[in-house]
Amino acid sequence: MKLYNSKINQIEAFEPIESGKVSMYVCGPTVYNQAHIGNARPIVVFDLLRRVLVAGGYEVMMVSNFTDVDDRIIQKAKEENVPESVITERYIDAYNKVRTGLHAEGINATPRVTETMDGIIAFIENLVAQDFAYEVNGDVYFRVHKIKDYGEISSQNIDDLLVGARIEANTAKENPLDFALWKNTDDDGIKWDSPWGRGRPGWHTECVVMINDEFKMELIDIHGGGQDLKFPHHENESAQSKALHNHDLANYWVHNAMLNLDGVKMSKSLGNVMWAQDYIDALGSNLTRWLLLSTHYRLVLNMTDELIEQARTELTKVSQAYSKAVITLQREQAEIGHVFDAETYTSFMAALNDDLNVANANVFLFETVKRLNQLLRIKDVDVEAVSQLVVTMEMMLNVLGIVLERVVLTDADRATFDAWEQAKLDKDFERADVYRKTLSEKGLI
Repeated sequence: MKLYNSKINQIEAFEPIESGKVSMYVCGPTVYNQAHIGNARPIVVFDLLRRVLVAGGYEVMMVSNFTDVDDRIIQKAKEENVPESVITERYIDAYNKVRTGLHAEGINATPRVTETMDGIIAFIENLVAQDFAYEVNGDVYFRVHKIKDYGEISSQNIDDLLVGARIEANTAKENPLDFALWKNTDDDGIKWDSPWGRGRPGWHTECVVMINDEFKMELIDIHGGGQDLKFPHHENESAQSKALHNHDLANYWVHNAMLNLDGVKMSKSLGNVMWAQDYIDALGSNLTRWLLLSTHYRLVLNMTDELIEQARTELTKVSQAYSKAVITLQREQAEIGHVFDAETYTSFMAALNDDLNVANANVFLFETVKRLNQLLRIKDVDVEAVSQLVVTMEMMLNVLGIVLERVVLTDADRATFDAWEQAKLDKDFERADVYRKTLSEKGLI
């Protein structure tokens, strides 16, 4: 397995901390609204990575959190005059529905910030005790200057950051780059008691604590998320880990690029935000997932009507060949075995193991579709060869997360097929068209 590591800005061989096992954390959503289609991209990208690793024989523990403490959640709760928990439960349920709709349910834990507060407070106390953080009027800030390689994850130069930093008037921070670990607040929002007063944690500390808590490790293999999280979120996560543990939080930092709609970045101000659930409802789970995998994860995905139609055409070719093959084997009363084309599957996996190159992997999938269609055009069907290619397709589609159900013919379906074939032999094309229409309406041809 080779992955592009943001920490060194190059592809490198993947070597897990523990042989045969992979620890992977992906930053989850702040649950104050529905997931938009851009939020769906990391769901699919990192589920693909998990599937590729599992197919490669690794035991993968994957964790993705819910940030259920945030000013936007508090504001929404205030507008609706309900507790914050009503807002967060609503959007956690909606996010889980999207995740399920994208066939990305293979997650071992989904911790929440509200369930991790004791650990967060203890973590901040430890940073203060070791002089990596300081308190001012109930607020606690992290001392960025004490981390010598700050900027490593996001390829930022600390001097450039200082030049670009907006120094707030009357700020109590020692350094404009220092970031908040705890915010003292007297508003009506949810808050907790702490050694520095009642308040809420800073965003960047939450993930570090949840990672340490869920994996029972201070260093994990892979930390993933959208490219927009590189700075400041992931950079600040890394800094805190280096402060307390003298090493990074993860060995591999993997980031997916953003998503545009018709060449334009999604924005509330532009009114072009599209919800992920709407795509799933309109296009279906398989097509939405195929679409989100249609561009390499490190390149910007530009969603257009043309791309949707291209994806639909590609997926239709795959599904039709698969369905026709499964039906043919049933009509020939042949079992689908377990033998597969090892050479093709190995080549398919080699492409995915090269930094998740889906386009190159799909070359072998479509080659299999072509071979299958050729076999199905022969009068005396080689059922063993067809079965082998069906199994190979199923294995490849499983890694891609595309779910195609095996069609099961009823006795009535078989009788209709037989009648259709006989009508064609009898050159009774009118009757043949009736049978053909019946089979077509049932999606069998």
